[in-house]
Order: sequence, then structure tokens, then C-alpha cells
Amino acid sequence: MPVFPEEPEIHESLPGPGVPFPRESDAQALRAPATGSAPATAPTTVAAPAPVPGPRPAPPRLAPPSAGRPGPQPRPVPKPGPAPRRPAPTAPQIEVRRVAATPAEALERADEVVDQLLDAGRSPGEILVLTVGEAHPWQQHELSFGEERYWAQLAEGGDVFYADAVPTRPARREVVVLVANGGPAARAAEAYAAALGHASVLLVVCGDAGPAAKGAAGATPGRPVSA
Repeated sequence: MPVFPEEPEIHESLPGPGVPFPRESDAQALRAPATGSAPATAPTTVAAPAPVPGPRPAPPRLAPPSAGRPGPQPRPVPKPGPAPRRPAPTAPQIEVRRVAATPAEALERADEVVDQLLDAGRSPGEILVLTVGEAHPWQQHELSFGEERYWAQLAEGGDVFYADAVPTRPARREVVVLVANGGPAARAAEAYAAALGHASVLLVVCGDAGPAAKGAAGATPGRPVSA
């Protein structure tokens, strides 16, 4: 009998790249492991959760100064010095003028001074006439209507007011005319000191009222007395 050569055993080969499998089951069978388990699937990548921010760290604490190393010292606060002293208010300067006259002439000179002041523009209510000796005739006339009516004229301030050198009630006007028409020298000096407190602008002394009045600026009789 004839001997035929052995036919080569034909093995099934895998298709080349780009050649599709004949059946989808064949492709799955090739990817499955040999043990017969289910085909493996590609692992799914799961994103890790974002980290939750924790509490902020506390600021670093300063270590206490050591015994040999002193820590920062607080700045000394300067103490306020004494407040500056305010200058004391000075008393207003009163102009003093003197009219030379004897005790007998003092009243007449005083009336002339009053007329000069009125002519210079002074109001009658700004003038106060004080007599050291006998009361002025106008004062005697006003007192004849009673004390209340007499002192009311001072408060009203509408006319020249005549009073004693040391009035029993407060009296103050811009211009004071002091009449040294008699009386002791001590009373005239006392009247001069009091008249300075009754005037606020000008004091005119008619006659001799003591050494203090003689030291004042003089005004000769017959010349106008400036207001």
C-alpha cells in the first residue's frame, strides 16, 4: 500500500492586527483566563476626596524672658507739667486830673468842670459830683423831695448826680468830680481814695485832696477838661 506523507497538523491561528474576529464570543474567549473565570474588566479609577482644611495653627507664643535677660520694658509716659499761669486781670487805668482851687472856690470850679464835660460830649448820666464839705446846692434841692426820690435819680441815670464824698449807697459812673470844699484833711484824703473806686474812666479833683491827689496830672482852671 502506498505510503502518503504525513499531512501537517493545522492549528488555528489568531487573526492579524486590523482583522476582526469572526465572532464576538471568540474575542471574549481569548481575553478570558484559562481557568474558566469571567472575563476581566478594566479597573475603574476613583478620585480621592479633597482634603478638608483643618483649624489654623495658633500664633507662636513668646517665651518668657529668662532670669538673666530682661524682657522689653514699657515706655515711660511723661507727666504733664504745670499749666501756664494766666496773667491776673489788671485794674483799668483811671485818668486823674486836678483843678487848683481853694475850699471856697471848689464848688464854682466843679460847676465849670461839669459844663466843660457836657460841652465835650459827655452825657449827664455819666457824671457824678462828690463833695467833701458842705453838700452841693443841687443835692440839697433833690433831698427836699425825700430820700427815695433822691436815690431814684441815681438808678435812672438821666442827670448829673450830686452826693456826699462817701455815699451811703453804691454809686459808680464813668466820670467823677471830687469837690474838696472844706472839712479835715484826713476826710479829703479818704474821699480821694473812695472816688477812685466810683470812677471808671476819669476823676477830676477840684481843690486840695491831699498828697495823693497833688501827684496827679494837673489841669489849670479855665482850660477844658478832656472827657
